[in-house]
Amino acid sequence: MADIKDPGLAPEGRLRIEWAGGEMPVLAQIKERFEKEQPLKDIRIAACLHVTTETANLMETLAAGGAEVLLAASNPLSTQDDVAAALTEQSGVETFAIKGEDNDTYYKHLNAVLDLKPQVTMDDGADLVSVVHTQRADQLTHVLGGTEETTTGVIRLRAMAKDGALGYPIVSVNDADTKHLFDNRFGTGQSTLDAVMRATNRLLAGRTVVIAGYGMCGRGVASRARGMGSHVIVTEVDPTAALEAVMEGFRVLPMREAARIGDLFITVTGDTSVIRREHMELMKDNTIICNSGHFDVEISKEDLKELATGGVRRLRESVDEYTLADGRRICLLGEGRLVNLAAAEGHPAAVMDMSFANQALSVEWMVKNHATLENRVYPVPTEIDKEVARLKLRAMDVQIDELTPEQVHYLNSWEQGT
Repeated sequence: MADIKDPGLAPEGRLRIEWAGGEMPVLAQIKERFEKEQPLKDIRIAACLHVTTETANLMETLAAGGAEVLLAASNPLSTQDDVAAALTEQSGVETFAIKGEDNDTYYKHLNAVLDLKPQVTMDDGADLVSVVHTQRADQLTHVLGGTEETTTGVIRLRAMAKDGALGYPIVSVNDADTKHLFDNRFGTGQSTLDAVMRATNRLLAGRTVVIAGYGMCGRGVASRARGMGSHVIVTEVDPTAALEAVMEGFRVLPMREAARIGDLFITVTGDTSVIRREHMELMKDNTIICNSGHFDVEISKEDLKELATGGVRRLRESVDEYTLADGRRICLLGEGRLVNLAAAEGHPAAVMDMSFANQALSVEWMVKNHATLENRVYPVPTEIDKEVARLKLRAMDVQIDELTPEQVHYLNSWEQGT
């Protein structure tokens, strides 16, 4: 049985799912084909994803392809309760997700979807894969393969594969060009600042914003913050990424130096303790800190709690104020969790259209090809990546050139020189 907050929220959720679906034409085209061809007929899928309107459209696409799908939340604060209700009550996708669920409930929900004995797993952060391997290893023989959509999850899965611990093949949806070049950059960039503004109602123009990490997500956040009129500082550990940030016109500093001057800090590194005691001790009064990486480990909440001898209070729905011994205040957004979902609605549907198209097509590919795959992490096949881009352009009524036979020959030859 599903576990949701309130079945009565289903009508509201249905309207919001339809609204998002209007911005997801690529997924709609895949759903139409899936309904006709039934490529996932009788395939059992367990998904651990953010329960949002966009995810709902993906779940309905998989179900249209013949799959039996169960869905759990991949983050305790990212669930949209009306969407969970609509999926369960109207779409036949049993959902196990309640916004604000505690840690025990979170893992109870993961185990609930695994009770399906899935043949395919879908992950945002690799928690489902982790539970299968550590607690329910007897189910590994049932699993044909899986997909993973986050940078953080892919890091975990590649570590498992390197250690020989990965029990089935995984497709890294995150590595698709039509995912990380768009979802990570444009989606994270817009949705993160949307969340900051919803949570705080603070003006960004003229403020100093510190972005920790200059991967695709960091690039997007930094670009959008600059577009809002902020003075942007980037912190990095990778020399190439730092150099790129400098060449893009951003100021690059170590976090210890940036901590003294920043007004707003946003972490997007995928690593732990990026902002910790030594940085918090230097921050200005009324500094705002938040995280847009997948797990709530980038900001050391333990250090912040220990420093807050003056108390902690909730000022707004997603704003907790920590008062330090000397009276300085640090405001943490969304409990340090993925702020764009904890304090807002996540990525816009138009960009998730490509990410979830990759998910749907990668599941289809995995089901067709699992017998020939090894237990490692695979990139999204190039033909799928290109097909998603082609479908997106067609939906946007954008046409591009085609190579002439002469150009094809030239690109595939070596004889012709200067």
